[in-house]
Amino acid sequence: MNKKKNRNDPEAVSFAQARDELFSHVLRCGVIEALPEHQKDWFDDTMLYLADRYEDLSEEELSQLRVLGERFCQPVQRKNETVESGAA
Repeated sequence: MNKKKNRNDPEAVSFAQARDELFSHVLRCGVIEALPEHQKDWFDDTMLYLADRYEDLSEEELSQLRVLGERFCQPVQRKNETVESGAA
């Protein structure tokens, strides 16, 4: 049976703390403005750091953290929606 993680689960707390710490590092280090190859290097180093700091996180959770961090660094993509006016 698939166990759903909640706030009382230590693994869920560790993941949430690691995620918040990663986002904080991204903002403080200016990774968002960096070139893609520099972002990759930064994420490689930072994920090693987070793996050491949060030893109870699985490889899958660390992978999920990286995906979240990389998405966090991507620019906002706005959809160009045309608004049709009903006024004549």
